[in-house]
This record gives sequence, C-alpha cells and structure tokens, in this order.
Amino acid sequence: MDSQNFTHHFLIAMPAMADPNFSGTVTYICEHNDNGAIGLVVNRPSDTNLSRLMSDIEIPLHQLEVGEKKVMHGGPVQMDRGFVLHAPLGKWGSSLVVADEVAMTTSKDILVALGAGDGPEDVIVTMGYAGWSAGQLEEEIAANAWLTVPADMEVLFRTPVEQRFSAAIGLLGIQPHQLSMMAGHA
Repeated sequence: MDSQNFTHHFLIAMPAMADPNFSGTVTYICEHNDNGAIGLVVNRPSDTNLSRLMSDIEIPLHQLEVGEKKVMHGGPVQMDRGFVLHAPLGKWGSSLVVADEVAMTTSKDILVALGAGDGPEDVIVTMGYAGWSAGQLEEEIAANAWLTVPADMEVLFRTPVEQRFSAAIGLLGIQPHQLSMMAGHA
C-alpha cells in the first residue's frame, strides 16, 4: 500500500466497526507520520458541557454560551486529559498545528481564554484522543475499517454534532445507507 498522510482528514467508521470506541464515529486526524497517528473523535458528545469542565478545573466562565458546548469523547487514550481542536491557530502554550487554519492545543491557557471570551472562534473540546501505532492506521484502512476524506471546516466546526457522520460521508458523494456491512476487495 502506498504511504499516505491522513493528517487533516476525517476517518469515518465503516458499519462493520466492532470497536465500541469508534462505532459510528468521525475522527479528525491531527497528526499522521511514520510513528503512527493521533486523532480526535468529533461526533461523540459526553454528558459534560464546558461549563462543568471549567468549574471542575477552576477556570472562570464569563461567556455563558461557551459553557453550553458539549465536551466530546475524543477517544480511548488519556481520557482524563483535555484536547482543544480549534481555528484560527492563535498563540497558545502547547499547540500542534494540523493545517493552515487548524490546531490542537493541550495547554490550559486556551481554556482560560475561552472562559474570558477571548478564545478561538471555532472550538471542539475533547477528553481523550485516539492513537495508532506505526502502520496500524494504514492496516485498518486497508482492511476497510475506515473511509477517509479530506477534512472540511464546515463539517468539523459548524455542522451539528448529530449530523457530522452523515455530512462527512456526504463529502464522498454517498449517503450512510449506501455503506455495506461487508468488506470487499477488488
């Protein structure tokens, strides 16, 4: 299989995905290289909203509408750690630039800015992330566990959470009901 870089792509779980951490998910790939890949599930809301999270970590929240946003289950790795996917980039203490307009930040300063109303315009906050070791993601894609498509900012940040799966599949020109439970290889 040719080496592809899936950074700034969506991984869309195929219907036969057996892993309950990823069944029915859209995962945004933040980094993919020879060492593996990391991504954030962007369509699985938790029971926690930003207001509760900010309160738990003692960050003042002056922007009440920000507090209503749901925190996502970002994946099964480090589920006690927060990750902020955002646009525009900004200058934060610890950020991974994913694409020209998107970064993933893990430092608390971005949450302080969000609470004060000075944060990035587009934000997804997750607890945990998804990780793949070297070659693992490529093997899963070859085994038809995932569909891939370049990420779309509208789907990522502005599409309602419950519609992101269908919207991401729509980027491929198909609808969810057109996906088969059976894998096929030509």
